[in-house]
Amino acid sequence: MKWRRLNGNKIELPIKDAVEKTIIKEMEAGYKLKVCIGTDSQVRGNVVEFATVIVFLREKKGGFMFIHTYKKEQTMSIRERMILEVAKSVEVAYSLCDLLDKYHVGLEVHADINTDPHFQSNVALKEAMGYILGMGFEFKAKPEAFASSSCADKVV
Repeated sequence: MKWRRLNGNKIELPIKDAVEKTIIKEMEAGYKLKVCIGTDSQVRGNVVEFATVIVFLREKKGGFMFIHTYKKEQTMSIRERMILEVAKSVEVAYSLCDLLDKYHVGLEVHADINTDPHFQSNVALKEAMGYILGMGFEFKAKPEAFASSSCADKVV
C-alpha cells in the first residue's frame, strides 16, 4: 500500500514505521497529538475511487495528513460503498492502534455518513457506527467527521 503526503511526496517507509517516526518527531517538538482516520469515495462511471487519510492534529497548532488513494472497478450500492469506506478506515486504525496506545495518542475513526436521514449515506449509519464502536474506536459521523468528509474528500 503506497502512502503520500499532501504535497505529493511519497512515504517510502511502511506506514506504521512512518507514523511512529512522525509521532516521535512531533512529540519531541512539544506537540500533543491526536490522530483521525477517514475514507471517502467518488463514483466515476463503473469505477469507484477511494482516498484514506491519516490526519495528525497538533493541539491548537494545526495538522497534516498522510494519504492513500486507490480505485475499484465495480458497481456498488451506496450502503456497500459506505461500509467499504468504513472498513478501510477501521483496517488502518486497527493496524496503528497499538502504536498510538504506546505513545498515548488519541484516535478517532471518521465516517463520511450523514446523521440526517434525508441523505442517502444515512442508510449505512447504524452499521458503520456498530462496526467502528465494536472495534473499540471512537466514532465520528458528519458533520464532525472532517477526516473523511473534508480531508479525504479533497484528495479523492
